[in-house]
Amino acid sequence: MALDKDLQSIQEVRELVAEAKAAQAILATFSQDKIDDICRNIAAECSKHAAELAEMAVEETGFGNSRDKTLKNLLGSVMTWDYVKDMKTVGIISESKRDRILEIGVPMGVVAALIPSTNPTSTTMNKAIISIKSGNSIVISPHPGAKKCIVETAKIIQKAASEAGAPKGAVGCIEMTSMEATNELLKHRDTGIVLATGGEAMVRAAYSSGNPAIGVGPGNGPSYIERTADVKMAVKRIFDSKTFDNGTVCASEQSIVTERCIEDEVVNEIKAQGGFFLSDESSKKLSGFILRSNGTMNPQIVGKTAEVIAEMAGIDIPHGTRVLLSRQTEVSKTNPYSREKLCPILAFYVEDSWEAACERSIQILNVEGLGHTMTIHSGDDKIIREFALKKPVSRLLVNTPGALGGVGATTNLAPALTLGCGSVGKGATSDNITPLNLINIRRVAWGCCELEDLNSKGAGASVSPSAAPPVARRSAPTSPPSLSRDEIERITREVISRMGGSS
Repeated sequence: MALDKDLQSIQEVRELVAEAKAAQAILATFSQDKIDDICRNIAAECSKHAAELAEMAVEETGFGNSRDKTLKNLLGSVMTWDYVKDMKTVGIISESKRDRILEIGVPMGVVAALIPSTNPTSTTMNKAIISIKSGNSIVISPHPGAKKCIVETAKIIQKAASEAGAPKGAVGCIEMTSMEATNELLKHRDTGIVLATGGEAMVRAAYSSGNPAIGVGPGNGPSYIERTADVKMAVKRIFDSKTFDNGTVCASEQSIVTERCIEDEVVNEIKAQGGFFLSDESSKKLSGFILRSNGTMNPQIVGKTAEVIAEMAGIDIPHGTRVLLSRQTEVSKTNPYSREKLCPILAFYVEDSWEAACERSIQILNVEGLGHTMTIHSGDDKIIREFALKKPVSRLLVNTPGALGGVGATTNLAPALTLGCGSVGKGATSDNITPLNLINIRRVAWGCCELEDLNSKGAGASVSPSAAPPVARRSAPTSPPSLSRDEIERITREVISRMGGSS
């Protein structure tokens, strides 16, 4: 009897996870050097196929362009490896002789890696390298809309890993994609951690799977051009970002917020660099293409050029237009211009002061993109610091393109295709995800004092490990120190008070 596709896909996942679990048990015995050899070979092999896989991704998904996807593939492979290569992740990773604490890197097991259609090949490379580097195996769950290019990337990674000595099953990939298969992977009892990059619904599913998870919510970063900014460079950087791979990176800017005193200068520079301001009529016409009736982003506009989007909406724009802009004064869930737009469309807000711009930026982030990324273009360190203190984001990028700075290409942040959004964004971490997010740390701690030392100091005092004599040199007392009833009651009250209780 032939099984239904959903049943077959579930069975495939179960077999992949079983192989991955067995492979991870072998990886756990490998030295750091051997693990590094595998990762180095994966990165090198992926870089050789960077252009080819980029073209496959564009052809299959219709998102972005092959030139920029090639660069993203290099970010996900050789740039990622260059950043993580010296990390200690397996075995003894640190030792403090002063504190007498030893730290051991412990892999989490099988990484369930959900891959999006917007950055399919680069995310696959990045997650494979950071998973293996941390001593884990990985099972890849492709987005159905990018399955061919993801599966091909996985095959290249599998071959490279095997050639460097990785056990069979260390890198697995679901080929019979289905929602049932993904759910099976998320909830499997042998899944060690879920690494989810994708739509909001998928990330929510990852966090409700019952397994540990790191997910990424949507981006909706505003970009503030402050009055002391180099306006020409600010617009250049914003446009470099918003047109990079046609806006498919979630850290890319979604709105420009600027001050009224430099409005004319900013507007003129935007026009000079290929930006086109839509009329009220055109803005209204285009707004119907940005969101679907259910309030989610229309996939037809994702990763398309400004000219293609204008043609779809029936709007006339000058030839060579790079970015479409719409003047806005309101922020809400129902205003598509104040939401995430993974394409070259920007909202444009003008405020009277930097304080008002600060509040406007917070409003935009509260609608969507909490915990993710925003950018500021300014020469005033005081204002930059004020923004840093108040903005509910995990990355505040200064004088750099959002899409490239957020993923660590034009900043010194960790190169990553999974950008944590922190608790404010309903995420487990605010980090750019690296191998260090995929290990547990076992701590071995030697005793540094005895109970008698604590009692002699009093319950409210602390004992410095460096000041305490080595345990081996301390002679044991012949009898416990004697304490009066009043002293015992005092110490008891202090301990209970420190624990938050009541006497």
